[in-house]
Amino acid sequence: MANDHILTLSCPDKPGIVHSVTGLLAQQGLNILDLQQFSDPVSNSFFMRVHFGDADDVSSLDKPFEDLAKDREMTYEIRPKSYKPRVMIMVSKIEHCLNSLLFAQRTGQLAIEIPVVVSNHPEFKALVESQGIEFHHLPVTQATKLDQEKQILDLCTHHNISLIVLARYMQILTPGLCTAMSGRIINIHHSFLPSFKGAKPYHQAFDRGVKIIGASAHFVTKDLDEGPIIEQRVVRVGHADSAKELVEVGSGVESQVLGAAVKWWSERRVFLNGGKTVVFN
Repeated sequence: MANDHILTLSCPDKPGIVHSVTGLLAQQGLNILDLQQFSDPVSNSFFMRVHFGDADDVSSLDKPFEDLAKDREMTYEIRPKSYKPRVMIMVSKIEHCLNSLLFAQRTGQLAIEIPVVVSNHPEFKALVESQGIEFHHLPVTQATKLDQEKQILDLCTHHNISLIVLARYMQILTPGLCTAMSGRIINIHHSFLPSFKGAKPYHQAFDRGVKIIGASAHFVTKDLDEGPIIEQRVVRVGHADSAKELVEVGSGVESQVLGAAVKWWSERRVFLNGGKTVVFN
């Protein structure tokens, strides 16, 4: 396991991709432990995740895969299975998703590093710093939003951040930040998208008398709550549940959905496919 690696790739769908990839690995004496693939007939795209081992050094794969990538118009990445991406968490004043992520990371359920947490409020400074994680209080107004987001990007560069997780961060990001971190920001929306976008979705759901509520984890784009969805889950509710009870029930679903999305992303199981995702979960 210590010397296992994960190969992820995507390219236009054509015959022979699996044969070519598995053949290259076999030529190097590498054993495929797990392989998942998907061909999308709509986008004519092919996606694959390969777990292989045992390899102390995979540099011998560089040239063969570079040649294959050029021939197949392929984007690929090979990472050690043990690799832990560095994640920034952003939060406002609601803490259940933050707590859940910190617990999962601390107990080894989530294979990521969390070097920094950013908030536009100071409430969680003691909680975060008690776990040896940097906390940055970056207040924001409409007038200061661009300056605040520049500080966020500077922190991403300083800490070599691969992903930003919006754990109930209740600010709309500017198109500039969305573009700079395109495909690298995951948000938890406390609603079963595409219904009930924007503020207070549980109250919107209560007003409509829905029988299920849910949460959606999605990539962030410049279009509010329109990014590619990674995971969604629902729970049944009834006519006797108050708006407050919907919020309480929904909090647990939000934590589960966001945790699953971050876990799958960290394990290189999530692929962007236009306005959708492919998730090998």
